[in-house]
Amino acid sequence: MPKGEGKLIAQNKKARHDYTIVDTIEAGIVLQGTEIKSIRNSRINLKDGFVRIRNGEAFLVNVHISPYEQGNIFNHDPLRTRKLLLHKKQIDKLYGEMKQQGMSIVPLKVYLKDGYAKVLIGLAKGKKQYDKRESLKRKDQERQIARAMKNH
Repeated sequence: MPKGEGKLIAQNKKARHDYTIVDTIEAGIVLQGTEIKSIRNSRINLKDGFVRIRNGEAFLVNVHISPYEQGNIFNHDPLRTRKLLLHKKQIDKLYGEMKQQGMSIVPLKVYLKDGYAKVLIGLAKGKKQYDKRESLKRKDQERQIARAMKNH
């Protein structure tokens, strides 16, 4: 974990499989009422999420935060689009790289830092099918080597 990172809530393992992560940035999330309580209970799913940049603002799209069980009529929509808190320079840099090189921006993990929910977003380049197979093969070989070293 990077220095200063708090309690890990959710991780997007599929992102590292489907994409090559080029750069990462920490961002805050604008949440409504009971959403932070659901996040503290680890009721968040990043699997299909992505970041969209519109009118100079970054938004987290398609991330599912389950409604809080003890909530009432003020519960939130689980799939609503949430604004990300980033500096203007960061948004401009992400937008420029995304447009120039045809990259995506995906959420990698959500964690609590000083009581605030933070999301680690990654500038990602999509992997081809053979790249995915290659990385799985490499991971399997490393596992076998580690197992052999442990037995000796």
